[in-house]
Amino acid sequence: MRPMRSYPVASYLLPCLLTMAGPGLTGCGTVSGPGTPDFAYKNLPVADGSAVAGEGKNILFQGKPMALSGMGIKVGDSLRDVKLVQTDLSMVNINETKGKGKVRIISIVPSLDTKVCEQQTHYLSEKNKGLDRIVELITISVDTPFAQKRFAEEAKIANVTFLSDFRAADFGKAHGLLLKDPHLLSRAVMVVDKHNKVRYLQITPELAQLPDMEEAFRFAHSLVTAS
Repeated sequence: MRPMRSYPVASYLLPCLLTMAGPGLTGCGTVSGPGTPDFAYKNLPVADGSAVAGEGKNILFQGKPMALSGMGIKVGDSLRDVKLVQTDLSMVNINETKGKGKVRIISIVPSLDTKVCEQQTHYLSEKNKGLDRIVELITISVDTPFAQKRFAEEAKIANVTFLSDFRAADFGKAHGLLLKDPHLLSRAVMVVDKHNKVRYLQITPELAQLPDMEEAFRFAHSLVTAS
């Protein structure tokens, strides 16, 4: 087991996260996006280890168990064919995004309008060590496409593909990452190779902690340099 460590992140998820029940909800409030590259990074623990996806499995939210729903996915599996909504409202299969044929880093968050998710997305965009020039960076959440577009514009994030699973949480169900109640995605990061096979996966055992984005970046870089 690696020792617990931390890197910059804003604050714990808002308590009202657990009360979000409908697929059209986009968060507990409006994030006052920084609007500049000078995002105010703070420290939060980074999760050590990974939960297991799929029906009958659990993660924790501030120590309280929350059940995962869906078929489940693990390293070595291929991404399932699932359609998501882009910010221009068009549909795209997760296996047919603009980064098809490249290594892709997929960051999965419950809702962009919470501080931890906001920080995770900024980290993906701003701390990827130049990977955005050679891999596709993707963020998936149940936020509406309108909310995702607003977030990206306010945060001035242009190097991340935002995909919405708000319609029926098909991505969450197909990969065992859906928190059925309160209709949110679990927090995770995966690295997918050019053949759409999952080569790295971390599902945070505690929803209020960040995934180890640095480890995901290192793994993505190793895939790129090995190909």
